[in-house]
Amino acid sequence: MSAEGNTAAMKRIVSCLAVLVLALAGCESISEATNSVRGKLAAREEGRSRNYAAPQRVTYQAVRTTAERMGYRILRGGAAQGFLEAVTTVGRGESNRSARQISMKVDLRSTLDEGTAVQIRLAEVLETESATRAVLATETPLQGTPQYEVFFRGVQQALDEQGAVEDRAAGK
Repeated sequence: MSAEGNTAAMKRIVSCLAVLVLALAGCESISEATNSVRGKLAAREEGRSRNYAAPQRVTYQAVRTTAERMGYRILRGGAAQGFLEAVTTVGRGESNRSARQISMKVDLRSTLDEGTAVQIRLAEVLETESATRAVLATETPLQGTPQYEVFFRGVQQALDEQGAVEDRAAGK
């Protein structure tokens, strides 16, 4: 092999190594971008949380009462299961052949201080009918809506009302 052949071979090897290094660096940046997007989506879908100084069973009843007062229909859940799922009635969407609903998912967990942690996620469900008569539904987490605060105030109000009923039943 001549000196020119060795130089050409070395250039090819260096070029291949450079491409390999760049490819591997690109894979890591893509992985970081993917993790960043996943983190943002998870935070977006996380919902809102609040703790209450009442046992889980009592808090569940307050959550159920509040959901019904806000116009939601209870689909499933229970105090023992620690969750509640509900939806609003189907309303008219923005276009002629679309429908809109709000779904509510509430998780209840006992805390160490014998209270209850309540986490709520609200999502807008839009259903549209395409020209082929296929129905497409999309669910988008609701952010920046006052419904979260209305819900938490309603739960506290229902707990206060339950406390007043319990006090009267106990003869206080």
